[in-house]
Amino acid sequence: MGGIGAPTARTMLPMTEANTRSLHDPIRQATTVRSGREHAFEVFVRRIGDWWPTETHSLGQEKVVAVHFEEELGGRVYETWGDGHQREWGRVITWEPPERFAITWQTLSQTTEVELRFRELAPALTRVEVEHRGWERLPAEEVIAWTTPPSGYSEGWRLILARFEKAATESATEVATEVATESAIESATE
Repeated sequence: MGGIGAPTARTMLPMTEANTRSLHDPIRQATTVRSGREHAFEVFVRRIGDWWPTETHSLGQEKVVAVHFEEELGGRVYETWGDGHQREWGRVITWEPPERFAITWQTLSQTTEVELRFRELAPALTRVEVEHRGWERLPAEEVIAWTTPPSGYSEGWRLILARFEKAATESATEVATEVATESAIESATE
């Protein structure tokens, strides 16, 4: 089974000081979102199908019409294709909204895990951290193929977090504008 964001044919880069991640170390990425923690969590989970780059980071790519996240322990995270076919990405193994969740990642030859943490830095500022772990379960050749730049999971999580940050920030701005407008209307009518 191929993975989400499958590596393309390319020359493998040797491990150098510029690329010092040990073979089985977790991949860790983070972004800061101009949004409250609850809103950021909600955008990631409930609106994942709106911003996730399915054209490059899914099992069905152009076939994908929706991405779903079942909000409960044991819930599925999966994509749905235009023909109704569903492909599961993983299952929820930790569910602590709005602080964190973890899922199994079942798109590789062996199951890995992805955990996201949402840390409130200020009322409208949240740090979102992703950790993709469990690489020791895969053969070394597969780990190298899936984690080596330029198209490995490190780059993939950067792209995904950038898309998420944009969606969460834009929707937080829309919500703030709506609240300000409603408040101004209420003040004008009093």
